[in-house]
Amino acid sequence: MVAERVPQVVITDDGPLLVSGPVDVVLPDGRRVRSDRPVSALCTCKRSRRPPFCDTSHRRKVRGGGEEEDRAQP
Repeated sequence: MVAERVPQVVITDDGPLLVSGPVDVVLPDGRRVRSDRPVSALCTCKRSRRPPFCDTSHRRKVRGGGEEEDRAQP
């Protein structure tokens, strides 16, 4: 008997949702995107250039003095 693998979703504090794979993601328009990776990072900040997957764009924002500032600013 083969043990069935239980999917796992990890919620991070300041980043993506980590989903054990492979996984099919259903987009709001009904399209499906498949990831065969062992763990997929799903964007929750809506800054990713490759939605629904995280591209670490959330790292551009830092918190300081109660406001968020863009790290790319001089």
